[in-house]
Amino acid sequence: MLTVHHLNVSQSERIIWLLEELELPYELCLYQRHPVTQLAPPELRTVHPLGNAPVLVDGEIVMAESGAIVEYILARYGEGRLAVSVTSTEYPDYLYWFHYANSSLMMQISINWFAGMAVGPDSNSPLLPALQERLDRHLQMVEDRLSQVNYFAGAEFTAADIMMHFPFGTMKAFYNLGLDNRPNIKAWLARISDRPGYQRGMKAAGHTQDPALEWDTSRAVGLDSPA
Repeated sequence: MLTVHHLNVSQSERIIWLLEELELPYELCLYQRHPVTQLAPPELRTVHPLGNAPVLVDGEIVMAESGAIVEYILARYGEGRLAVSVTSTEYPDYLYWFHYANSSLMMQISINWFAGMAVGPDSNSPLLPALQERLDRHLQMVEDRLSQVNYFAGAEFTAADIMMHFPFGTMKAFYNLGLDNRPNIKAWLARISDRPGYQRGMKAAGHTQDPALEWDTSRAVGLDSPA
């Protein structure tokens, strides 16, 4: 049986959600952040050297990195579900958005987040406006994509949507992007929130309500890395 090592309020919820969507059996090992530092507990380092989550254990295989784990599960156990065939015209979009989530988008969000903590919100540094302009370009690109399609790969929900959820959902606990002027992103969040697999996954991950609505964003810049 697959074992998921899950840190609360982290990207490991992607793996739980995926397994719920696929209705695959799994064992869940839960870890809580330190109540003051919000750091992951040292016990996670006995599972993987970096002490990050998620970590998937499948027999003798121990794998970290949420994107790699999602691809592994889909390839070995997905039976074609939630992925897009390489022969499909939607495959390039699926591949792009799947990897964009944790590479370009999360990287830009993290840079803005850390820079804001480093210089402070009242700083006169030209760095923050420049970084915000770059982030706005990302958000507008996502908004434009979702004005054309219901899901990132096209007409159907796929693992690309699972990957793209974290920056707009749970990441709000760390850095609130602000979506008041992004109706298409908000509509997409509502669509995926209605999925039974999503609801089961978020409950198993420890959320008491939809993570896009759950967080008090007044504390959003004070927490440790969401990885």
